[in-house]
Amino acid sequence: MSKEIDTSVEVMEGEALSGAAQCDKGAPTPTETKPLPQGMAAKPVEQKSPAEWAYQRLILYIRNFEESLNAEEEAAFGFAGSDAGLIRIEGLGFFAPDLISFTGRDIQGHRTTLIQHVSQLNVALRAVPKFTQDAPPIRVGFALAEALDSLLDDPARRAAMGETARRHALERWDGDAILAR
Repeated sequence: MSKEIDTSVEVMEGEALSGAAQCDKGAPTPTETKPLPQGMAAKPVEQKSPAEWAYQRLILYIRNFEESLNAEEEAAFGFAGSDAGLIRIEGLGFFAPDLISFTGRDIQGHRTTLIQHVSQLNVALRAVPKFTQDAPPIRVGFALAEALDSLLDDPARRAAMGETARRHALERWDGDAILAR
């Protein structure tokens, strides 16, 4: 009798169901109704840790949210039940099986990292004015999704690269790309 008992969250994660309803016909298409990018769909959900699966879906939510922003806005995270305030998004990471990290800068420009257990995940995306007015807005969701697809689409690269190496490559890529702007 060594059967592991799953929590309700793990059962729901394993089933990977999604759906959405909206009242405003002019609102952006809900993230839940869009197909998964190839790189995300390549690995079955049941083979992903809760952190990896949450990380990938957060990327989709950020990218979809950024589609609705104008040229003077960037995305920021707000966290329920936290004094972290708003964090202007510069990066997102995960540490399997259960941690997600959010990196960026607070409204005063101080470097900030929030580490959260997937069971406590509660994130609000907010549009905030660009940090640097004379630069193009940062679109982290698109950059992270592109990096994820490029790292996960190539089967030879995926086979040669372990999970830890792949995670570190994504973290280095997204941190360097954002900081270089």
